[in-house]
Amino acid sequence: MDTYTKRQYLLIGIFCLASVAMIFRLFYIQVIDPSYKISADNNVLRRQINYPARGLVYDRNHKLIVYNQAAYDVLVTPREMKAFDTLSFCRIAGVDKAELVSEIKKARSYSKWKPSAIVKQLSAHRYAALQEQLFKYPGFYIQARTLRQYPAMIASHILGFVGEVDQKKVDEDRYYESGDYIGKSGIEQAYENELRGVKGISYMMVDVHNRVKGSFEGGKLDTAAVIGKNLISGLHADLQAYGERLLAGKVGSIVAIEPSTGEIMIMASSPTFDPGAFVGRERTKNYITLFNDPLKPMLNRAITSSYPPGSTFKLADAIIGLEEGLLGPEIRYSCNGPRSTPIKCTHNHETPLPLVSAIRESCNSYFFQAFRAIINKYPTAEEGFEAWRNHLMDLGIGHRIGGDLTAENAGNVSKGTYFDRIYGKSHWNVMTIRSFSIGQGELLMTPLQLANMVSIIANKGYYIAPHIVRSIQNFDHTERVLSFEKHVTQANPYLFQVIADGMEKVVDGGTAKIAKVDGIAVCGKTGTIQNPHGAAHSAFVAFAPKDDPKIAICVYVENGVWGARYAAPIASLIIEKYLNDSIAPKRKPLEASMLSADLISAMHLTGGD
Repeated sequence: MDTYTKRQYLLIGIFCLASVAMIFRLFYIQVIDPSYKISADNNVLRRQINYPARGLVYDRNHKLIVYNQAAYDVLVTPREMKAFDTLSFCRIAGVDKAELVSEIKKARSYSKWKPSAIVKQLSAHRYAALQEQLFKYPGFYIQARTLRQYPAMIASHILGFVGEVDQKKVDEDRYYESGDYIGKSGIEQAYENELRGVKGISYMMVDVHNRVKGSFEGGKLDTAAVIGKNLISGLHADLQAYGERLLAGKVGSIVAIEPSTGEIMIMASSPTFDPGAFVGRERTKNYITLFNDPLKPMLNRAITSSYPPGSTFKLADAIIGLEEGLLGPEIRYSCNGPRSTPIKCTHNHETPLPLVSAIRESCNSYFFQAFRAIINKYPTAEEGFEAWRNHLMDLGIGHRIGGDLTAENAGNVSKGTYFDRIYGKSHWNVMTIRSFSIGQGELLMTPLQLANMVSIIANKGYYIAPHIVRSIQNFDHTERVLSFEKHVTQANPYLFQVIADGMEKVVDGGTAKIAKVDGIAVCGKTGTIQNPHGAAHSAFVAFAPKDDPKIAICVYVENGVWGARYAAPIASLIIEKYLNDSIAPKRKPLEASMLSADLISAMHLTGGD
């Protein structure tokens, strides 16, 4: 090869390298650093994020319960900003001068080249006024957003809220940038990836007067935003609203499940709050107010509060006793009423009595003897207690059940090692832990776990992990039905019929006669839970109808005096409303008394807890 040919190849190589360098530089200017100022025509290339609308949320009847409304953020690129009339800007945008100065300072510290939001969630009215005057404020521009709206103002704890992403999440997930919004709680958090959609990007040419001159290169580099997917929940919006009305003035919760599917139809916690409290410019102020409220309205008591279950827990003991072969129609235990030892019964009744009657009478003595038989079946108390505890785990008690509820509490079923530490190994026995037999002591359950327990009885031995969302709606409006774990217990299905018979008698003539609904076979169990801080708690679990269960429910009312005082009536009204669509005239006075009852005011007046 001659020298001329070598030089030719060298020149070609140099030109190629120069071309690659120029292409890379243009790519950097236009894509990687779109804030670069282009000297021609003195225009600025602005990278503008197009935020997608979050997915909508519907109830089980496709009734809309969460939708979107337009809002606007004001952004500033600090290096493009010039001196401006701050008072005029504050007046138009409706912000305090000190707040504006603080936000601009934050924007400068974050980046002089990248835009930062300094005024968030402007109303459409203020947006229109500011848009007309925006040419006076170089470096400022407006970014369209969508905010959540709640037509029914229900289910605030379940739906959750959306808030600004924190720096930790920005560092962990490259999808998010400072100023983005993200689901913070409830299904907004659990289904964030489905609801958020996909952001789009537009590259716009803007002149020195902050006016958009058009798309850069005809929009070749732009990407379209993809809206979020819709969620179809198992909630029953009308029933949820009714449950919240019945709980008003009380501290407590309601969980209602469709047993055959595990879909949660009601999850109400009281006191509650307006789900729109975290939308708009007052959201931070509202959050502080709610957070500091001594009644803790932001606490979802249905899944995060754990309580002693009281006599409702006797149903779990009945299941375990039947599984262990220690209970049955032919097995009876005696009761001496209030003279019984070591645990007194509340009243005199039939004795000796079988399981069905023991459930009807809520006999403390019977269930203590059943518990003792379970523990003493094994060589040591430690082994008996461990076997009993394993049965509870099989029933979804003592651990998080699963599903899609991210803040679920596990409750508490102490391990044998706990008593070893307190009393010494092999120095405790069934007498030491006898309170477990009646749902007291160290035993704690959430209302969700109680509702799930009664779902197992309704289903004759299985449960599907309780969940809020039924399906995800695709962009073509087809639905992807979600699948949740089905857990089949160790018990034989026929055993649950005995328990259901006892629960039916509780309502027909036992401790929950007030929960009787004409034409509906309601199976229930009351609980009156000792409370060292004031009046006893009121609990009730039930399912209905007996032969083809459509609803399983738990109502727990703090300081509700006894199980049949508040929890049982509220549960029966919800069952009647759901299955009959209305409340019978003769039960209207009961409904009125539950709706008007205000235990919170009564606690404040008496100084109770």
